[in-house]
Amino acid sequence: MTGVTVCFGTVNSIKSLWETRIKKNKEELKREKEQRERAAVGRLTGAWEDRITLAKLKEKIMTEDGRVILRIENEEWKTLPAALVQLSQIQEWQLHRTGLQKIPRFISSFQSLIVLDLSRNAITDIPKEIGKLTHLRELLVSYNRLNCVPEELCSCESLERLELAMNRDLDELPQQFNNLKKLHHLDLSMNQFTTIPECVVNLPALEWLDMGGNRLERLPDDIHRMEKLHTLWLQRNELEYLPDNISRMHNLDTLVLSRNKLRDIPPLMEDMTNLRFVNFRDNPLTYDVTLPDIKEDVAEEENDREMFGREFMHHYIHEARKRESQNYTSVLNVMLDSMTEEVA
Repeated sequence: MTGVTVCFGTVNSIKSLWETRIKKNKEELKREKEQRERAAVGRLTGAWEDRITLAKLKEKIMTEDGRVILRIENEEWKTLPAALVQLSQIQEWQLHRTGLQKIPRFISSFQSLIVLDLSRNAITDIPKEIGKLTHLRELLVSYNRLNCVPEELCSCESLERLELAMNRDLDELPQQFNNLKKLHHLDLSMNQFTTIPECVVNLPALEWLDMGGNRLERLPDDIHRMEKLHTLWLQRNELEYLPDNISRMHNLDTLVLSRNKLRDIPPLMEDMTNLRFVNFRDNPLTYDVTLPDIKEDVAEEENDREMFGREFMHHYIHEARKRESQNYTSVLNVMLDSMTEEVA
């Protein structure tokens, strides 16, 4: 009887173990099924959400002058959905005041992109993938939170216009920046630059430069190497003097120097015959000079141009020379009088 009992016990143990395993397998299969169902529902939900988002984005697309444009303004889009890649035919992005925090890395998929205008957002960096946009002509990222520019941007060989104004902490550019052979418009205003970077001086096609509202303490002595530059904004900086070579910038016709710390105007600037407008307002110039015979019938704006423009510059240089000559004559007379007294 004992042997039979042991046999039955063994069978029962095996049966119990087998039933436990079957139960466990069923539970695992059930969990796997539920997970697959949840995943399927998630994919379906995600796909549905992507379709809704894509439909919403398509409503923001328009065509102007034959160009496909994505335009979003004053709506919250802190990130851009991956579904946007399905609209890679877009040629221009205009996203303003959306709170966008980053430029997506899939930006490289938009090979038709000509203009990328992301001004007035919260972007903290430019992804390296930007360098793959070889047809990009304009990159406008002013009024964001950038503190550096990636060297990959210098691979955007078609770039003509770059605006980086009001990013506050921006104070340098990559050395390869002068590889942007077609760049003719550059806005670096309201940042932290202390001088015009050498890579900017070396830009071969640069015509328009704004570095107002920085912390410029001096201008490069070889500033005249910017041969094609016709407009230079330097207002609200810390400049105390101008290099003589500024007079060799023969194409310069607009020069704004208001609210600096200039004490004098270089006499050689008198030879800048192409200079149409120059502004020296709010500088602690050595001599207090007022233009004579201002016509009463000239409009207020024209008066302002006369008082702080080219005519003022020429009159100041003339007055400075005259007063320096008078000072020299006075010193010479004192010396001669002293010598005469000694001889007597």
